[in-house]
Amino acid sequence: MFKKVLASVGIGGAKVDTVVLAADVQPGGVLPIEVVIEGGAVSQDISGLNLALMTRIKAEVDDEVVLQNHVLQSWQLAHAFEIAAGDRRVIPMQLEIHPETPLTALACGDNRSTVWLQTGLEIDLALDADDIDPINVVPTPGMMDVLVAAERCGLQLVKTDVESGQVNAPGFRSTLGCYQELEYRPQGWLTSLNEVELTLLPQPGVTHVLAEVDRMMRGDAYIALSFPDGTGVDQVEAQLRQQLGL
Repeated sequence: MFKKVLASVGIGGAKVDTVVLAADVQPGGVLPIEVVIEGGAVSQDISGLNLALMTRIKAEVDDEVVLQNHVLQSWQLAHAFEIAAGDRRVIPMQLEIHPETPLTALACGDNRSTVWLQTGLEIDLALDADDIDPINVVPTPGMMDVLVAAERCGLQLVKTDVESGQVNAPGFRSTLGCYQELEYRPQGWLTSLNEVELTLLPQPGVTHVLAEVDRMMRGDAYIALSFPDGTGVDQVEAQLRQQLGL
């Protein structure tokens, strides 16, 4: 069974570890974990223990672009308890991961998207994400159809990051205060396009896509698409080609 300690925090003499029991998770999926609490030299009351799913976002502060840690979701242990000296307690949990959680398992040269789980009495937003073991967030089948279709259209994924803000499109909107952008560059023969940026928002039964298209001599345009589950990569590719004018 896959086990990996994601975060560890000391509370007085007690030690708390969060262990993930799955190699990866999809947006909207379930992440099985164990919270392992080991007592210290004396008994202690444990309360207010929090878990948070975190990401790093790009935000504009005072006209300057900065990177900030951002809470995607948070959970709190439902009850307080006492941990005896030298005792060990394991609390299994099933974390339901938000459908808008950014993807991290993406093959591109500049992948700036990261997601991690953090444990503590309070969520330390100043913690350096580089010191945290990341969670591997993989595409849903519907998202994978879009990724494959984009490649078939001659687009190459060159960069990903997570932006502060909200997506508002006809028929769908984001809710987490941030959204992921996948930046594509056209291959040499696609002379009509400069760049395409995709934001994928999976929801139950459907994958929404907002495309920002930068066309030569015509500026930027936004295209909103929605693909019901089971659409298939061929139909997704056909719609992308039609909307992008390929």
